[in-house]
Formats: sequence, C-alpha cells, structure tokens
Amino acid sequence: MQAQLQIKARQAGVICGIDLARLSFALVDTQIEFIAQVQDGETVEAGAVLATVKGNARHLLTAERTALNFMTHLSGIATATRQIVDSVAQYPAQITCTRKTIPGLRIVQKYAVRCGGGRNHRLGLDDAILIKDNHIAIAGDIKTAIQQAQDFAGHLIPIEVEVDTLEQLEQALDAGVSLVLLDNMSPETLSQAVTMCQGRAKTEASGGITPEMVQAAASTGVDFIAMGYLTHSTTALDIGLDFSA
Repeated sequence: MQAQLQIKARQAGVICGIDLARLSFALVDTQIEFIAQVQDGETVEAGAVLATVKGNARHLLTAERTALNFMTHLSGIATATRQIVDSVAQYPAQITCTRKTIPGLRIVQKYAVRCGGGRNHRLGLDDAILIKDNHIAIAGDIKTAIQQAQDFAGHLIPIEVEVDTLEQLEQALDAGVSLVLLDNMSPETLSQAVTMCQGRAKTEASGGITPEMVQAAASTGVDFIAMGYLTHSTTALDIGLDFSA
C-alpha cells in the first residue's frame, strides 16, 4: 500500500534535522520520496508543513519515529538557542555551546546550535587547550599548568584557563593566556573580571548559566557565554507525522 504523509510543526520554532529525517527514510526504503518544504535554520509557525514523504506505507511508519526523534531534538536545541541569542542581542556577548553532549550526537547537536544562531565551543580536546581546575590541581598551580601547556602547544594553539576567583584570574593573565573562562562568578564579580581582562585576554562566562541568568551575565561585557544547557537541558520541539489524504 502506498501512502503520503506530512511532517508538521505542532508548535512554532527553529527547524533543524531535515537531512537526518530524509536519511532515516532512505535507510529503510530508497524508493521513499522525501520533499522538504523548509531548510534547517528557518523559523516556522505552528501547523507549518516541513516535508512531505511518499512511498510504501509500512516503510514510512517504520522510519517515522527515528526521523521525528532527530527533528524534535535538534529543532528544540535550535529553537532554544535562537531565543537566548535574541534575548542578549543588545550586548556583545556571543552564545556558545559546550562538550556536554549526548555521546555519538555531538556534531549534530553543535550543528543545531549554529542553526539557532549560536557558536560552537571546541568539538574535542584537540581543538584548543582548556586548563580546568583538575588540571591545575595536578600541576600544582595555575602558572605551572599554563607553562606546561604552552611548552606543549607552541604558538599556534590557543590556551584558555578556568578561574574561580579574581586572584586566580590575575595569575592567569600574568602567565599569558588567550582566553579566560570565568566559572560560577556573580554578575558583580564578572564585571570586575572583564575590566581586569581588557586588552589582555578574551572573557567567557560559564557555570550552570540558564536562560533566566543569561542577560545578567551578558550585561557584564563578557565576550562569550558558554551554556551546557543548550545541549543537555532544552525541550524537544513538538513535530509530528500526519496522514495526508
């Protein structure tokens, strides 16, 4: 039996995952016709038709859940990212994701962040060097940790160091780093840190930042705001597959 179905947005949002939905159907049946009505990154209203699929009814229903799982999850990330980016548009801060992703899905989750207007932090440990609290503890102190990283990396790989206090920040700046990650600081402390870093290093706010907290962080003048929330706590966008008579 042949059938035609439509993938529809049941709520407004930013769409992501069209190609993965197409692939999900093709892996079940290469004869299924997948006609996309939108592209990744487009904003749609509730009720919008995102794609039409035609083919063997059993095969369409076999691929349905996998296709929708990709689209609802990634569109949820893209939608939340767009909302957050828009909420801080008056500030210079850029919204970035983190490596707090689902194993096996990091690339597509980070792609969804970009579809929503955000930026990607490093994809893996080989993109850049981020010195965190455990690295500092093992090295003995911030200066030693940075020196060891600089000796290893050379001059072409950027080095970022995580700091929790203004005292640690001063030590990191004196040692020479490209970027400082200001972890779990209040807006008042973030403002002081930004002032200290002027002309010396880029600044990145981090540490459990939620949509409710992001404007306060952005108002301090930080260059970047890292949000694990984007890939581990966003809500899926409601998308369904409906029979088309």
